[in-house]
This record gives sequence, structure tokens and C-alpha cells, in this order.
Amino acid sequence: MTDFLEMHVFFAVTTAIVVILGALIGLVLWRIQRILKITERIVQVAAMESELIRHDIADLRRDLREGKGRLKALAGFVKRISIRHKRKD
Repeated sequence: MTDFLEMHVFFAVTTAIVVILGALIGLVLWRIQRILKITERIVQVAAMESELIRHDIADLRRDLREGKGRLKALAGFVKRISIRHKRKD
């Protein structure tokens, strides 16, 4: 083989490898982006739920401080939580 032909083969193979590696890296980055979007949605739902739980516990504490019976305050707390879960379904 002549030097000129070897040079063309080398550049053709190198170009093919670069294109294939670029496509693979692009695919990996696309998958990572999808995973991060799903994770972000999960974190948002968890944040909303924790905020609701925080409010429920604050209501329970307020009820206990205002002198409502412990059993009555606890029953109201459970009722509020169950109503919220029924609305989601």
C-alpha cells in the first residue's frame, strides 16, 4: 500500500470511531438527562408531601396546646390525612 492510501484508510477509520463515540456519548448524556428529570419530579413530590405533613403536625400541636383532648386531636389529625389521601386518588 502506498503512503497516500494508508493515510486515507487511517483518517476514514478515525472519523468512523469519532462519530460512533460521539453518538454513544450523546446517548449516555440523553439518558442521564432523562434520569435527572425524573429525579427532579420525585424530589418535588416529596417536598410537597413533607410540607403537607409539616402543616398537619403543626395543626396537631396547635390542637393539643388549645386544650383539646389528646384522643380528639389525634383523631382529627388522622382524619385530615385520610381526606388528603382520598383526594389524590
